[in-house]
Amino acid sequence: MTYLAKPKIHHPSLQRNAVGFTRRDYEGAISTLCAGCGHDSISAAIIQACWELDIQPHRVAKLSGIGCSSKTPTYFLSASHGFNTVHGRMPSVLTGANLANHELLYLGVSGDGDSASIGIGQFVHAMRRGVNMVYIVENNGVYGLTKGQFSATADQGSRSKKGAINTDAPVDMVGMALQLGASFVARSFSGDKAQLVPLLKAAMRHKGAAFLDVLSPCVTFNNHPGSTKSYDYIRDHNQALCRMDFISGREEITVDYPAGTVREVEQHDGSILRLHKVPDDYDNSDRVVAMNYLQAHQARGEIVTGLLYVDPQAPDLHAQLKTSTVPLNHLDEAALCPGTAVLDKINAALR
Repeated sequence: MTYLAKPKIHHPSLQRNAVGFTRRDYEGAISTLCAGCGHDSISAAIIQACWELDIQPHRVAKLSGIGCSSKTPTYFLSASHGFNTVHGRMPSVLTGANLANHELLYLGVSGDGDSASIGIGQFVHAMRRGVNMVYIVENNGVYGLTKGQFSATADQGSRSKKGAINTDAPVDMVGMALQLGASFVARSFSGDKAQLVPLLKAAMRHKGAAFLDVLSPCVTFNNHPGSTKSYDYIRDHNQALCRMDFISGREEITVDYPAGTVREVEQHDGSILRLHKVPDDYDNSDRVVAMNYLQAHQARGEIVTGLLYVDPQAPDLHAQLKTSTVPLNHLDEAALCPGTAVLDKINAALR
């Protein structure tokens, strides 16, 4: 399969930000995700947020694990540092990079399978340690790369593409982030650009563990059982010499609604998400209030979106460890090997 490359020459009249970059300069490769995938909307929001914040692309490090979501860093900030780790191990690799050089903006992109299952221990420790990062979970409730099995965040009672019913209770990563001590916790919807872009900008400017759960519809594994246009039906009635999947393009799901209101959003399979946007007078400075608010609306079948909690004074991992103000990867040999006298003094203090 051949993919067209984006042109490297930009129109001279494109608007530039304060550091001289156009919005196109923050883009990446052409996406290979399904047409209409919510993950592409998140990539577009990250591009917009970085451009509006006048961030220099080479000052960003983007890391990911494995999954559809973890492919997305390819589609934004092509001039940034990037590292694709093994499944579920993005947080520990990012922590090591952050300890070596705290001067970069760290974007950790993950998914509900990558972070809520195999990587849940990594997620837990990144949050409780206060690693200075923006932890983005592109949450669709399925394993998209391996044909739509339930992920740990899938709602109990939801039906898979093959008709199976999920009997397990879901993992609430927002609730976990609040309990673990994350100092910035928010949730949004991939199609709500008016809410998502400001939340991303706030998270990027926050010092500490910033967690952002983004509900992101999967257009491929939301086709309902029994449809004569479903993949299962076509396979059952197909006598072709070879087996192929054709993923038809679908419209991106978008929504824009006022703060303090509830909006029902129909998904591609006909199911409904009930999104509740926090009101303007919501107190996001109280962790207990945020946890109670989440639980109260969850009992009503509503998914709360917006900035749920923030502590602008919380120390990050470097402050807690009292690391050098100079990034570790900038220290020369004299600083790293100060001599026998200094080593003897350190050893004496430990006796």
